[in-house]
Amino acid sequence: MLNNFIFENENPEWTRSEMEEMMGRLSRKTLQEKIPVLIVVDGWESSGKGFVISRLIKGLDPRYFEVSVFEEPTDEERKHPFMWRFWKSIPKKGTTAIFDRSIYFKLMHNLRMDDYELKTAVEEISVMEKQLHADDTIVLKIFLHETRETQAKRIREYEEGKYQSFFISSRDYRQNKLYDKYLKHFSKILAWSHTEACPWKVFSSEDLKACAKEVLRYAVNYIGCGIDRILKNRTMQYSPYRNYVEDRHLLNTVDLAASIEPADYRTEKKRLQTEIAELAMRFKAEEIPMVVVFEGMDAAGKGGCIRRLTAKIDPRLYHVSTTAKPSSEEYRYHYLWRFYRRLPKNGEITIFDRSWYGRVMVERIEGFATEKEWDRAYEEINDFELYMTRHDTLLIKFFLYIDSEEQYNRFKAREENPQKAWKLTDEDWRNREKWDAYVVSMNEMLARTDKASPWVLIAGNDKKYERIEVLKEVRRRMEEHLAAVTARRARRKARKEERK
Repeated sequence: MLNNFIFENENPEWTRSEMEEMMGRLSRKTLQEKIPVLIVVDGWESSGKGFVISRLIKGLDPRYFEVSVFEEPTDEERKHPFMWRFWKSIPKKGTTAIFDRSIYFKLMHNLRMDDYELKTAVEEISVMEKQLHADDTIVLKIFLHETRETQAKRIREYEEGKYQSFFISSRDYRQNKLYDKYLKHFSKILAWSHTEACPWKVFSSEDLKACAKEVLRYAVNYIGCGIDRILKNRTMQYSPYRNYVEDRHLLNTVDLAASIEPADYRTEKKRLQTEIAELAMRFKAEEIPMVVVFEGMDAAGKGGCIRRLTAKIDPRLYHVSTTAKPSSEEYRYHYLWRFYRRLPKNGEITIFDRSWYGRVMVERIEGFATEKEWDRAYEEINDFELYMTRHDTLLIKFFLYIDSEEQYNRFKAREENPQKAWKLTDEDWRNREKWDAYVVSMNEMLARTDKASPWVLIAGNDKKYERIEVLKEVRRRMEEHLAAVTARRARRKARKEERK
């Protein structure tokens, strides 16, 4: 029950003004050390979340915190996966984000969710919290608890207030009417989402002023300990969990001699492009999102494959996202933040020309991420992709492979062609010098992230063969996914009908 999480006072001798001053100092320290802080304030309707938040931020510089209120999703947010709007609002490094209500809003207010749906949603939220915690974010979760009688009293006070009635919604009345059911529901959610890394703390809000003071006291202690933990962890430049043994060399299985006759290429290309364009319209009609990832060696033909793939698709249905070095703004967030923001709406397609896999290739080889950071990224990427597929997204991942000699020939051809010289950079030549190191990282990547969506390895020495294989795989996977989603949605609908 909720009482299991009730906070016990620490340092009770601190005055409120002293704690507000401490919060200000801690905020300046997180700004200096570029540590993001996420404070989640949830609880019963009419439990005083706004009042508590106003006291929490009193000692903070308004330039470095932002309060986001999460209630019912907007039409735009409904077109994206559930967690999309929360990832958009995570704090930058050095700033504080405060969620009034929170990621848990949908779960807290839906008594019809069965245990499977509830556990799945809690698992997705817990994954996000785990990833933020591992990326040196301080995640503070607070729940405000009140009795049925106190909630009813506050509802009456809001009704009678000249400017306060807008604080009340149908949720307040419904919670009070079904108080016992919601109490059991909240207790279950808190128990399932309470982790060592991101624990819940429950505060009684019967006396709001006393509650706000204790929340402030807890926040000072928790954030202070979080800063100490993070600064200590930053001294560890190795990965304490890394035990990977290289035993799968998947790139060795690619038949680089594979080819196709020019006449067959022209016939197949035209037919497959037409079929894919038709399937894209069906995906739009059924509101099914699709993500296609292209990774591979430099000059392996990613751009050519993307052009052939999109040739006949309505341009309003897809977007090509080219992943370059993170901008100064993107560097201030968790590395997955920029990719969550680019996930497609329902019924649309996003094609990634390079992707989040840069974390375990370029950033690994070039030293932009520590061993600790890129080693844990495999699990984070697997969770990210599982999250996509659970929300009916079709995820297709291509790795285009060419040998060293073919890459050299293509580099030289670009160098000598004025129309293509722009494609070749000094960085391409530098990366080529690290060919063996990149092959090692690519083999590990392919072996460790072949989970929610399998990798499709394609030989790229023959560009025409490569393009046809990409088109074939996209067509096949779209057909299979359309049938699977249709059947899955029918089962979901049947379960909902049974529960009515």
